[in-house]
Amino acid sequence: MAKLNVEIVTPERRLAQHSAADEVIAPGAEGLFGLRPGHTPYLALMQPGTLTVREGTALSVYFVSGGFVEAGPAAVRVLADSAELASSVDVAAARARILEAEGRLKALEVTDPKAEEQRLIIHRERRRIETGALK
Repeated sequence: MAKLNVEIVTPERRLAQHSAADEVIAPGAEGLFGLRPGHTPYLALMQPGTLTVREGTALSVYFVSGGFVEAGPAAVRVLADSAELASSVDVAAARARILEAEGRLKALEVTDPKAEEQRLIIHRERRRIETGALK
């Protein structure tokens, strides 16, 4: 049976390389989507969330903060803004970042462009905590 070559990279480094993956499930801008061997060429925007690579019954779980997924029949390249293994997620630090962002948000007007930045931080850190809970 055909397999996928999966590469997960960030601007700083290559985080992971899977040469025999059966499926990738990624957090797309419109929700989760899956990729399997033989998929038509595809480019998708990712939102912060959980990225899962399945090799047989083994799962490798990552948090991605956003980016792109480029897929073809035999390969998937994840171009993440940042990424980390779910087992590496520091839930306490993520909760602290949420509290800090909520504090800054309270001091801003709703229409202030900086308010949207704080809301995005809160959203990203909540997705990081959800991924960290999957350890």
